[in-house]
Amino acid sequence: MTLRICPVGDRILVRPDVPLDKTPGGIILPDQAKTPPRRGVVLAVGPGRLRDDGETRVPMELQGGERILFDRWAGTDIDVGGEELKIMREADVMALDEG
Repeated sequence: MTLRICPVGDRILVRPDVPLDKTPGGIILPDQAKTPPRRGVVLAVGPGRLRDDGETRVPMELQGGERILFDRWAGTDIDVGGEELKIMREADVMALDEG
C-alpha cells in the first residue's frame, strides 16, 4: 500500500537530513548526544493559506525539491512507510540552503 501525503493550507512536508553518527574528528556519538537535524528537503507543499476573505490564497514561496534550514523543534514528526518525515508551516522555515 502506498501512502500519499498532501499538505493542506500553508504546510509543507519535509525529509530531514539524517543526524551524524560521529563528529568531524571521528568521535562516535551516542543516541542521546545526537542533535535533531535542522536541514532537509521539501517533498510537497500545500496550496497556501487562505486570505481573510476566505476565497483567495496567499501563494507559497517554497517548492518541492528545495533544501531548507528550519528550527530544531519545528513541525510534527510523522512516520510514512517507515521513513521519518516532518510536517511544518512554511513560516517555520528560516532560510533556503543554497550551498
